[in-house]
Amino acid sequence: MNDMRIYFPGGKKVYADYKGFTHKTDQPTYAGGEGSAPSPFELFLASLGNCAGFYVQEFCRNRGIDTQGIELIQSLEVDPETRMVAKVNLEIKLPPSFPEKYKNAVIQSADLCAVKKHMENPPEFNITTS
Repeated sequence: MNDMRIYFPGGKKVYADYKGFTHKTDQPTYAGGEGSAPSPFELFLASLGNCAGFYVQEFCRNRGIDTQGIELIQSLEVDPETRMVAKVNLEIKLPPSFPEKYKNAVIQSADLCAVKKHMENPPEFNITTS
């Protein structure tokens, strides 16, 4: 896997260059940023929904099912004591035309999300200086 380069272009912005893309983050204005990009945590949360969405999209594409009208709604439950996310809820909204026989299978496809799987089995972190 290629290395990711993280750097600080100014203000509260943090950018990450990876595989030819620059992933930009900033802090909201109430936290001293410009609000010019998602915060790192918002980008992380979006990656969960985007990943599940990719698997739903591929499930439909492989079966010739039109994705028009399909959307995923992600909501969070936060632990009031730790203020950390305690539960991620993902609702797949399907149009009336979606085949009934595939409803359970489309849920199983979203469950294949690689980001979710990494959260369920987190990697070890090793932080050093040079």
